[in-house]
Amino acid sequence: MPNVRELGDFKRLLAEQRSLPTNFVRDIIMKAPSKDIMNVLSRSVLTLYCYDKNPDDVSLPNVMRQCLNLISVFPLLSVYGFHAYNHYSCGKSLYIHNPKNTLSTAENILRMLRPDKKYTELEARILDLALILHMEHGGGNNSTFTTHVVSSSGTDTYSAIAAALGSLKGPKHGGANIKVVSMFADMKKHVRDIHDEEEIGTYLKALLHKEVFDHRGLIYGMGHAIYSVSDPRAEVLKLFVEKLAVEKGRMDDYMLYSTVERLAPVIIGQERKIYKGVSANVDFYSGFLYSILDLPLELYTPIFAVARIVGWSAHRLEELINVDKIIRPAYKNVLAPAEYIPLAERD
Repeated sequence: MPNVRELGDFKRLLAEQRSLPTNFVRDIIMKAPSKDIMNVLSRSVLTLYCYDKNPDDVSLPNVMRQCLNLISVFPLLSVYGFHAYNHYSCGKSLYIHNPKNTLSTAENILRMLRPDKKYTELEARILDLALILHMEHGGGNNSTFTTHVVSSSGTDTYSAIAAALGSLKGPKHGGANIKVVSMFADMKKHVRDIHDEEEIGTYLKALLHKEVFDHRGLIYGMGHAIYSVSDPRAEVLKLFVEKLAVEKGRMDDYMLYSTVERLAPVIIGQERKIYKGVSANVDFYSGFLYSILDLPLELYTPIFAVARIVGWSAHRLEELINVDKIIRPAYKNVLAPAEYIPLAERD
């Protein structure tokens, strides 16, 4: 089993495995481009099973090897999947840049994504921070729980991670930051002066009353199942996003986000009679960060997966180490007892 106790060893092992099988990009990614890069990720992960000499071995050393390999290639699968879609479906130029083992995951994402391979130190540092903040969020989130459930059946690593990807793909989970960005785009169409708090407040009320945007009555990026006072991930991210907004000349947008973050809890409390506390969650600022970095919308959720697979891997190992029982739900009938009526006697 590889020794990954030291951070240096972990980075070295990742660097050594940061490659895909020969012709994988051509044969697997390029031949079936899809607008939904999460679909590309899932298919690619399941296909990598075929290239593994010991795919079904669930011993800890082997699972560790598989997880490290998947962690290292997720950025490649995501970015290459987008480039394939952008070329074959959108008619844009095709760029396939190889990663550099001397660079961080964030640096390689920006390098592989951009035609000129260029990025600033601040861009890479803040994207790296976002990846760390999204890496794990307790075992109770949907995709991590999915990892536990599927791993408990004794199945292989590729199947477990593919199942987690299917969970994260959902708009109520990994796709939330796309909703935030789309909501703010709609807000700009309806609000004439983004510095007018009264006008912004009117729009937020219209959101809650299902009169604008997607008519679902939600202010996206606000509220969390656990955090009510504040989401610490959002607090950290906000500080660094402001620095990037200054560098990129996006301070007007940043001020709009800050205003909505301040007004939304008050308006939600008034309109919905919710007083337990509502705060911005990590999706509120992560979508804005990705837009400043000029990441395409198609990559928002895959970038989340690039981070979260580290957490999934840790939880899969935990499940294999600590538990030897399959997870299955228990259902309780809450109906009153009733006598059986033969089919011929039913109305």
